Amino acid sequence: MSARPTIVLVHGFWGGAAHWTKVIIELARMGHADLRAVEMPLTSLADDAERTRKMVKQQAGQVLLVGHSYGGAVITEAGDLPNVVGLVYIAAFAPDAGESPGGISQQIPPAAIANLAPDSDGYLWINYDRFHESFCQDLGPDEALAMSVAQKAPLASTFGDTITAPAWKVKPSWYQLSTDDRMIHPDNQYRMAERMKPRRILTLDASHASLASRAGEVAALIDEAAKAVAKA
Repeated sequence: MSARPTIVLVHGFWGGAAHWTKVIIELARMGHADLRAVEMPLTSLADDAERTRKMVKQQAGQVLLVGHSYGGAVITEAGDLPNVVGLVYIAAFAPDAGESPGGISQQIPPAAIANLAPDSDGYLWINYDRFHESFCQDLGPDEALAMSVAQKAPLASTFGDTITAPAWKVKPSWYQLSTDDRMIHPDNQYRMAERMKPRRILTLDASHASLASRAGEVAALIDEAAKAVAKA
């Protein structure tokens, strides 16, 4: 059996590394011992990509980068390191050079865009009483409440930060598309996924929080990618 890569999980907006909890447990049950989850500041794409690069550089061998939501933009920007051998996108942005998450969202606005509100310091929040219906409508109310209260707001300006050289053009990729996503329009997801020409597109009838509501299937896609890129 070939060596498995370290799997580095990259969260998106409105959450932290703990959003990967269920996926981490599933991957560990599949035998993945080398798991890491980045905790990003969500202050700019440059800051978040640099934090991710630092974690990747700390790993001794191959790395499979996995990004949820805005984390897809981060792995697109940070995935150029030589030990990154693959990219997995989970209901995620996969911008091309010169594109930003905000620009992509403006092309086909998601259903819940009206439920975002900036505060006086420039951070962008999902309205607490709209979080469940916007982000994770296929989770139970208790889990949605915890996610809402613990949400981690990004600086709104981060939405406009653009990609320089997209790693998906040179690294193998996989994509999970959520058909009931209200944070990144499914049509935008489909367009981004198709142009990447990924090894596989996994389509799930899921919310934006597919990493929590469909953790088993998301972990299985990551496991598939890890096996495909493993050293011979």
